Amino acid sequence: MNDKILHALRDHAANAIAGQPEGEPLDPVSRALIELGLAVSVTSLDSDAARACLNKAFDAGASLDQVQEIIALVSGLGVHSLIFSQAMVLAEAGGRGLIDPRAPLDAERQALWDQYVGTDPFWNGFERENPGFLDAMLRLCPAQFSAFFDYCAVPWKIGSVRAVIKELAAMACDIAPTHAFGPGFRVHLANAKALGASRAQITQALDLAAAAPRHAGIA
Repeated sequence: MNDKILHALRDHAANAIAGQPEGEPLDPVSRALIELGLAVSVTSLDSDAARACLNKAFDAGASLDQVQEIIALVSGLGVHSLIFSQAMVLAEAGGRGLIDPRAPLDAERQALWDQYVGTDPFWNGFERENPGFLDAMLRLCPAQFSAFFDYCAVPWKIGSVRAVIKELAAMACDIAPTHAFGPGFRVHLANAKALGASRAQITQALDLAAAAPRHAGIA
């Protein structure tokens, strides 16, 4: 892992929250859920840590729905493979004449864009942080485009974990030492701030991420 990237992301977070009041720390359930998310994320998959964090979450009073919601949330780290690759695929395929990257969207694709993105401030902010991703995925595979939004929506449909805690958990997973995915980290940090996360809560989430278990492999 490139330590320079991790340090740069931590510096970005420190600057982003420098003017905020310290505020309240994470409550025990929220802290336990974030730790659980870090342990079960695809960048960790640590059985012992996951079991310990799961029991810690239940002991703190987390509900089964909250546990499932956090796991569903962090399982979405798999979409970073799409975020990382789709604009690259479109550009390379365009260079080979396999697709026209600048052709107007057909009626099906335009309808999907209007349905899922449109003028939604979240997805437009997401697109600014990940330029070209959504457009490329839509052009390459409308079915994947729809599935992306449907899967990402699952934790928000369950709705048992506060939005700010989901953003802190996603932020923590994105800056875990074995991941360090800046585009997602910056989006979720900004969302957590907008939802009222305190400086203490953001700092705690960053510290939990720094201590996340490394991926040891699954036999």
